[in-house]
Amino acid sequence: MTSTMRNFIAAMALPAVLASFGWLAPTPVVAQNLFEPVIKVNDQAITRYEIEQRARMLTLFRAPGDPQRLAREQLIEDRLKLDAARVNGLILEDSDIADGMEEFAGRANMTTEQFTRALDGAGVSEPSFREFVRAGLTWRELSRAKFAPRVSVSDADIERAEAAISGGSGVRVLLSEIIMPAPPSQAQTVQARAARISEITTEAEFAAEARKYSAAPSRGRSGRLDWVPITNLPPALRSVVIALAPGEVSDPLPLDGAVALFQLRDIEELDTPAPEYSAIEYAAYYIPGGRSDQARARAARVKADTDTCDDLYGIAQGQPPEVLERGSKAPEEIPQDIAMELAKLDPGEVSTTLTRSDGQTLVFLMLCGRAPKIDGEGPSTDELTNFIRSRRLESFANGYLEQLRAEARIIEFE
Repeated sequence: MTSTMRNFIAAMALPAVLASFGWLAPTPVVAQNLFEPVIKVNDQAITRYEIEQRARMLTLFRAPGDPQRLAREQLIEDRLKLDAARVNGLILEDSDIADGMEEFAGRANMTTEQFTRALDGAGVSEPSFREFVRAGLTWRELSRAKFAPRVSVSDADIERAEAAISGGSGVRVLLSEIIMPAPPSQAQTVQARAARISEITTEAEFAAEARKYSAAPSRGRSGRLDWVPITNLPPALRSVVIALAPGEVSDPLPLDGAVALFQLRDIEELDTPAPEYSAIEYAAYYIPGGRSDQARARAARVKADTDTCDDLYGIAQGQPPEVLERGSKAPEEIPQDIAMELAKLDPGEVSTTLTRSDGQTLVFLMLCGRAPKIDGEGPSTDELTNFIRSRRLESFANGYLEQLRAEARIIEFE
């Protein structure tokens, strides 16, 4: 299973997701050619049925991108992974697979029986789920066996990670961003584009994509942002950034009506410690019209008339109370897209990048202030070590998979 899929599944409320997809219940299908091979990977067949099953599962999991295309890619990779495991003498026992299914179902607070029954109600068979888990577990064990001895985490790595997370010393990062609107009618196209961009490894390529597709104001600077203390970033993004090497791009990050990608251009440790924040106060003024010229003009007028968050009360006077939202929240409680924009701002500064209501409402976002954290504990050394080791192990595994694919005989019949 890819890191994107793991993060995705871990974050979702799966019982609600399964319940909401009643329209995916099994429907009569034409049996003709259902089990005909449509792809061969080193003489191993992938049938139309397998692709349909995986696509249904990915739809239930709300995986980004085109479910049919992603299903084909995953099943090709599954064949490569299982074949490599057999060559290396690794075959998991049925009891290991059962444990993996139980662990997977447990992420949704369900038993294996409950989980498979819910999947079956949406047209996904238990064997299809079992093979999905088998491939992920087998690849995890093979990756550990082959690459764990090559992965090391130094004291300097731990110190940098501790500094980045806790603010124990000054760490700042130089990022580039791409924020792409993803309204429902374009969601699959945007997700597919984001997946492609996430594979970029050069600043020039990322900059070209930012100029072409990003809706953020940084588009005019090819997506490039100024140096930012890593403690300004929202916790979820901070953990993503510290695992990147310069030039690497994050996995696509889903936002409200948009998709974000970040490229790390540089990282720097300073002598002055950066503060960790216990609360961030901000105000959001909602302007009808989304990214229309009229809404942007209104935002420009509001910006010209305001210097502090308090000024927004006068702007919103006489309007419904819901047009202005102001509050102080812990960093982890702030919506991801808002937290990302706040990270770029100083008190009194404004962002008009975000929208709400499927793009119909423009968000005029102002940072009011940040409250430094007095004390508190961050992740343990063991937790940081395991996190860094797992990311490096995943990097080795991804390189190995690319090699397997380059050497494989893959034939697609349709």
